[in-house]
Amino acid sequence: QVQLVESGGGLVQSGGSLRLSCGASEFTLVNYAIGWFRQAPGKEREGVSCIRRSGVSEYYADSVKGRFTVSRDNAENTVYLQMNSLKPEDTAIYYCAAVRFYCSGFASSYTDWGQGTQVTVSL
Repeated sequence: QVQLVESGGGLVQSGGSLRLSCGASEFTLVNYAIGWFRQAPGKEREGVSCIRRSGVSEYYADSVKGRFTVSRDNAENTVYLQMNSLKPEDTAIYYCAAVRFYCSGFASSYTDWGQGTQVTVSL
């Protein structure tokens, strides 16, 4: 089981930026595709992005395309989600998740999850 830890969430004004990090202390993340999901109150968990083991990125939510960028630093064993031009509707708990082979926009495809980090965007 891969234990993932997210960090970097917080409160930011509309138009601001945050960078989320997803790390694992006992596993090498380069061996996994890592997805980012978010869940707002009263809503289903939504796929945001995923980065393949090769470093190729995929984006699932149309609302984040052009604003969010997923990347990975294999030397640091960390995956990042850079979020720019944040909007109040981006407010959610953000989760990273691992899957052994292929990226997917479906949460059920992922085998291991972090605890989540809260992102709140104010007007």
